[in-house]
Amino acid sequence: MRIRGLITSGALAAILLGAAAAQAATLTVAEQKVSDEKAVFATVESTSVVPARSRIGGTVIALKVREGDSVTRGQEIATIGDDKLTLQMNSLDAQMQALMAQASQAQLDFDRTNGLVERGTLPRTKLDEARTALNVAENNLRAKTAERAVVQQQFKEGQVLAPDDGRVLKKMITVGSVVLQGDTIVTVAQQHYKLRLRVPERHARFLKAGDRVRVDGAEFGDHTAKFGTIDLVYPLIEDGRVVADATVEGLGQYFVGDRLRVWISGGDRPAFVIPSRYIRTEFGIDYVQLGEPGKTVAVPVQRGRDHPTPEMPDGLEILSGLRNGDRLVQP
Repeated sequence: MRIRGLITSGALAAILLGAAAAQAATLTVAEQKVSDEKAVFATVESTSVVPARSRIGGTVIALKVREGDSVTRGQEIATIGDDKLTLQMNSLDAQMQALMAQASQAQLDFDRTNGLVERGTLPRTKLDEARTALNVAENNLRAKTAERAVVQQQFKEGQVLAPDDGRVLKKMITVGSVVLQGDTIVTVAQQHYKLRLRVPERHARFLKAGDRVRVDGAEFGDHTAKFGTIDLVYPLIEDGRVVADATVEGLGQYFVGDRLRVWISGGDRPAFVIPSRYIRTEFGIDYVQLGEPGKTVAVPVQRGRDHPTPEMPDGLEILSGLRNGDRLVQP
């Protein structure tokens, strides 16, 4: 009896699973509002292109990047050397050694004078003179040390650093070039790419911030479309075109200036959109399976173009052959 009960329970579970699978493989057709998409071209552009500039004048003695290299904020891009800085540093080192010797001698004179004054051999005015000489020698040494620190900082500023994360677009100099303070060494495109769309002005009234855009999967080397959002619509029409910026994920590996085909909304219209997996093609004719009580019927349909959405990546528009309320069964 227990074995028969287990068999009965297993059969009931199989029936329920089969019913659930059948229910999951069906779709009720309903007409819906879809975007009347128009294809336009957009260019991949960086959010901003920033120059990496020299902070001192001199000769470029090392260049550590080339076009296309990825850089991070603070990374050393080039090194600028100035022979005058080396000469100044040597001069300051020699002057500091002389001042250190003077300061040591002033300290000895002060200690000797202090001992003689305590024994009453010299008047106290001599001690004041020795203390003044010691203070002057120490202050001169501190001033020269600060001056040397300035030259040392100029040596450090000979390192040209990347202003932000991104990719090197163009280098303006070569090793051995003479540059002035503020000259551009390389230009860096920030690693935040956007799509700049140029849409015919007749579509301007349909274009607004927040609209969704679609990029064909073929543009990315796969079969999955990518979606983005329009961030900004510029109020100026250039050459009969409206300019807008859109953000799409996954543009980090593109070339700046690359052109992509982008689909934008040109208004709404009613349409039937179903997943492409519900269509079966035989002898060049597309069919869908309509579920009717106790049977399924193959009905020919006319397919339109692909209409993928984030909710239905394999969406396909059907031009004819379906009605509201039709119940499709996945073949």
